[in-house]
Amino acid sequence: MKKILLLSTGGTISSIESNNGLIPSNLNHVLSFLGVIKGFKLDTRELMVLDSTNIQPEEWKIIATAIYENLNNYDGIVITHGTDTMAYTASMMSFMIQNPNIPIVFTGSQLPIDNEMTDAISNLRQAFKMALSGYRGIFVAFDKEIILATRCVKVATSSFHAFESINTTPIGKIDSKGLFINSDKLPAYQDEVIFSPNIETNVFLLKLTPATDPKIIDILINSNVKGIVIEAFGQGGIQFIRRDFTPYLKKALKLNIPIVVSSQCLYDGVNLNIYEVGKKSLENGVITANDMTNESCITKLMWALGQTNDIKEIRHIFNQNIAGEKNWYKNGNSKF
Repeated sequence: MKKILLLSTGGTISSIESNNGLIPSNLNHVLSFLGVIKGFKLDTRELMVLDSTNIQPEEWKIIATAIYENLNNYDGIVITHGTDTMAYTASMMSFMIQNPNIPIVFTGSQLPIDNEMTDAISNLRQAFKMALSGYRGIFVAFDKEIILATRCVKVATSSFHAFESINTTPIGKIDSKGLFINSDKLPAYQDEVIFSPNIETNVFLLKLTPATDPKIIDILINSNVKGIVIEAFGQGGIQFIRRDFTPYLKKALKLNIPIVVSSQCLYDGVNLNIYEVGKKSLENGVITANDMTNESCITKLMWALGQTNDIKEIRHIFNQNIAGEKNWYKNGNSKF
């Protein structure tokens, strides 16, 4: 009989009412609503009891270690997690644990499991189904879709369809006929599992507005920031008239601070070679995010800086497709 490990971190799925609003409860509360488990053996472990807003890099290392230590003991691992930062955690796991040998599936819910309208039980059962599938990788199972972790973004605060797969269709779908996986969309993993949990957390995401003062880059430099992701306009435009970012980008890069340019648009990604406002930044040495999500940009830069502080090496890492985080459009059309 196949074995699944359920790791619990808290989140809405376990939450109960309190005088201060919803607060996460323990794993036993979740298990009491699951009913009889058929077709596989389920082991459980409570890692923490936190709202996902409070899950930070320190918790990422705990989650990654628990997953890695159990890769050879189970056929699949499911992690329950709050939805607000699930995309960040799942993406970071994809860099900390490369080439996983089993399915690792994150899930949660928009309503607590004790709510009569909850989506928790359905999402959990979908996660178990994916964990039993044998497909290697790190995924998010939510609202009858299986999404690659590095392509997952939360797009709704209350809708049951809380997550979307950005710049590629979902890896899988679940309907009345069962689970269907589009296997040609899965990353090409190497044989050896790589566990590399070291990261640099002092990375800043800067979202541009038409009025952003470029001197904010100086403030970030003076705060000892180690890397910056700039969420730029459209295809990656950064202004250079009046509020000219050019000298500040040059200064940061001379100080060995890598700058990754992504887009404020959810879909299609950046191409810094199209417009002058992109080319100027590219000439100054910024790193293009290509079609990565901002969640993947941030976590990949944190992970890259945990491996090296050499900008050339970090640029090389960003040119690699480690866990399906970029260049999906080259893989052809989806079956779905």
